Amino acid sequence: MLARVYYPEGYHRLWFSSRESTTLKGMTMRTTERTRSKLAELRRVLNGKAQLLIVMQDNPDPDSIAAAVALRKLANALAGMQCSIAHGGTVGRAENRALVRYLNLNLRPIAEIKLDQFDVVAMVDTQPGVGNNSLPPNIVPDIVLDHHPFRMTTRRSRLNDVRSRYGATATIMLEYLRQAKIVPDMQLATALLYAIRSDTQDLGRQAVRADIEAISELYPLANKRMLSEIQRGRVQREYFTLLSYALQHARIFGNAVIAGLPETNIPDMVGEVADLLLRDDEADWALCYGVFCQKILLSIRTSQSYKTAEEVIRSIVSKVGTGGGHETIAGGQIPLVEGTKAELRRLELLIKRRFLGSIGAKGQKARRLIK
Repeated sequence: MLARVYYPEGYHRLWFSSRESTTLKGMTMRTTERTRSKLAELRRVLNGKAQLLIVMQDNPDPDSIAAAVALRKLANALAGMQCSIAHGGTVGRAENRALVRYLNLNLRPIAEIKLDQFDVVAMVDTQPGVGNNSLPPNIVPDIVLDHHPFRMTTRRSRLNDVRSRYGATATIMLEYLRQAKIVPDMQLATALLYAIRSDTQDLGRQAVRADIEAISELYPLANKRMLSEIQRGRVQREYFTLLSYALQHARIFGNAVIAGLPETNIPDMVGEVADLLLRDDEADWALCYGVFCQKILLSIRTSQSYKTAEEVIRSIVSKVGTGGGHETIAGGQIPLVEGTKAELRRLELLIKRRFLGSIGAKGQKARRLIK
C-alpha cells in the first residue's frame, strides 16, 4: 500500500506491505472507536461547566501550543466554555514565538492564576508529576491528553487519553475534532500541521499512520506562507551568543557529544543545541544542559536503537530530578536547591558521569568538538 503525504516540495511516499496494511487498518478502526469513546467522556466532563484552564508544558513547544488551541476549540464548540491557556515558563524558541504570534494567543503565567475560579483543569502534551509543568501537585487535572509514556499519577484524572505510540498530541486532537465534525480553521490547521511535522521531524521520528493521515488532512487547510515564516522565525541576539558558547565548550566522549550552557532566558535553546550536536556524523548520542529559573534543564538526542533516550534521562535524574521522553528524544530537569557554584559544578559532574555510564562511554577521554 502506498501512502501519499502532501508537502510543499511535492509528495512524500511511504510504502506498507500487505500485512502491514492490514494491521494498520485494524489499528485505525480501534483508534476511531477509542476516539469516539473518549470524545463522549470529554462531553460529560465539560457538560454544565463554564471555565476551563488548559495547562501546557512550562516551556511549550509547537505540539503543546497546537494541542491547547485545539482543546479550546473543542470546549467552545461542545460546551460554550471560556478557556484560559497557561504555562509556568517562557516561550523561548524563535519558531514557537512566531507560532504564538500567528495564533494571537494570550498565554497566561500559571503563577498569576487563581485556580479555584476554574470548573475544569486540563493538561495537554504533559502529565501530572512529570516535572515539566507548573500545575501544583495538590491539583488533580480533570483531563489529561498526551503522547508521552503513561504516568501512574494520570490515572486519577476523570478523562485520560495517553497514546505513547503517536508522534504528536496534535494528532490525537485532530482525531477529536474529526469525530466532533469540527473542521479546523486555517490558523488551527496550520498550528496542528506544524506541530506534527515538528514533533516527528517530518515523519522521520516516531510517526504512526495516524500522524501520516493527519498531515495529509491538514496540509490543504493550512496557510503555507505562514508555515514557512514560522520555520524561519527571527532570533534574539542572545541566540548566537549561546550557540557560540555551546560549540566552543562542547566535548566529545567516544560516540557522544556533551555541551553545557550558562544561565539563559531561552530554555528552548537546550533542546535546539542537542538537535544540532546530533548532526555530527560521528555522534550517536548528544546531551545539552543549561540553567533556567533555578533548574538545570537537560535534553538528550540519539540515533541508536540499543537503548532509548528515555531510559538514559531517567538514569541521569534518578533521585535528583524528573524527566521522560521517547526512544530518540528525551528531556529532564534537576532543581538547584542551594543555587551555589559548588552545587552546580557537583550536579554537572553527576550528569556527565551518569550519562556516559548509561550509554557505555564511561572512561572515554574528552576531546574538543571544535579544535
